[in-house]
Amino acid sequence: MPELPEVETIVRGLKPIEGTVIERVDVLDDRLAVTADDLRGVTIDTVARRGKHIVIRVVDRGDLVVHLRMSGRLCLERTEREAAYTRLVLHLGSGDRVYFINPRRLGTVRLCPDGLDAALGVEPLQPAFTVEALAEMAAASRSAIKPFLLDQRRIAGLGNIYAAEALWRAGIDPRRRADSLEEPETARLHQAIVDVLTEAIDQLGTTLGTSVSDYRPSDAASGEFQNHLAVYARESEPCERCETKIERITQAGRSTYLCPACQQ
Repeated sequence: MPELPEVETIVRGLKPIEGTVIERVDVLDDRLAVTADDLRGVTIDTVARRGKHIVIRVVDRGDLVVHLRMSGRLCLERTEREAAYTRLVLHLGSGDRVYFINPRRLGTVRLCPDGLDAALGVEPLQPAFTVEALAEMAAASRSAIKPFLLDQRRIAGLGNIYAAEALWRAGIDPRRRADSLEEPETARLHQAIVDVLTEAIDQLGTTLGTSVSDYRPSDAASGEFQNHLAVYARESEPCERCETKIERITQAGRSTYLCPACQQ
């Protein structure tokens, strides 16, 4: 957390800052790879998402790249309890302020003069992500399908929650080898990925708790997609399709949730 839907929701909430000038910068965490001088006086061109990264294009300086990691937020308003966890503040000519809130200090902010340099794969909500593209990538991998989906070098932005949900929708066991998928299964998985990400964005993402470290959108108390999760964090609850108890296993150090009856 946050994953593609949460980052996309945050980016959409930051669109009003496009075209504004950064007049002053407060860097409140020496772990951040940016200085006040890097950004003072520059104009924000665009705010976009690439994978799980927030990419703020600043005129003549490159990309200010924010990765939220486990507990970060980038927002125009903050709560009183978030003030102690604010690591960066951008003071804009419009009078707005952009706050980088990062309770666990795992998130990163860096200025990339030549643009975002991360090695990222295809965007799953862009036209380049086709059934054929997914099938070609899967056929070349002997990895289990769940870790395969989490590899950002293949599919950018897909994370633990939405990979588990997509595999449940497609009826595929997350332990299956990627190269074992047959054509109908790949088509179902492709559609499930697109659908679950689109629906989660429409619901402003997934909020799993109420602590200062939990994701919430800029203009709402929480996202809503947690109310529509079929398997994630539902261990021992009945499957919505067959009422078999949901199981939790560990794959590559991450929790994976599945229905042992529905997912083959």
